[in-house]
Amino acid sequence: MSESNVNAVPSPRAIHRSRTHKLTVTAMLSAVAFVLMFIEFPIPALIPAFVKLDVSDLPELLAAFSLGPVYGVAVAFLKNVLFSVLHGTSSAYVGELFNFLMGAVFAFTAGFIYRRNKTRKGALLGAVIGALLMAVLSVPLNYFVVYPAYVVCYHLPLEAILGMYQAIRPSADGLLECLLTFNMPFTFVKGMIDVALCFLVYKPLSPLLHK
Repeated sequence: MSESNVNAVPSPRAIHRSRTHKLTVTAMLSAVAFVLMFIEFPIPALIPAFVKLDVSDLPELLAAFSLGPVYGVAVAFLKNVLFSVLHGTSSAYVGELFNFLMGAVFAFTAGFIYRRNKTRKGALLGAVIGALLMAVLSVPLNYFVVYPAYVVCYHLPLEAILGMYQAIRPSADGLLECLLTFNMPFTFVKGMIDVALCFLVYKPLSPLLHK
């Protein structure tokens, strides 16, 4: 082994410091994501009011780009654990599970693609594909898991839920059509808002994320 190769091997102390930094940043971003879950608001003209917009996936993107895709998934997991423990659940944890799966798909996809093409274009491509996958996956998860659970947990008939969609678009017929027409585009747009915010704040936060 040449001297240059020896010098290139990180010392145990450097490895420990890097690992400690990653865990610290992950914990910090998880706490921020948890707080952002409370900052949500409805857009009743575009989608029923019980579906709210928030930007709590933003810290997951920051973690995925700065630390790696697994750390983005970790932030998605930890924020929902914090929310469940400190806030509680009203949906038998189905809503929290859904939020975790959506955030995990989004962050892992974005981070995975960026890791193989570490350019601004690679980051954008990964984030857009992640948002698309999240939007597509939201349809079967909502149809087979989330909405049936809400019917049970909230004692709200499915017809009443459909009525909320039909109040916006009277021609909407059936839950699947509503999810394809409303929820899937909404989820994609929500993801792209997170992407836009990520590109705005990533560079100013980069010294903190990478140090």
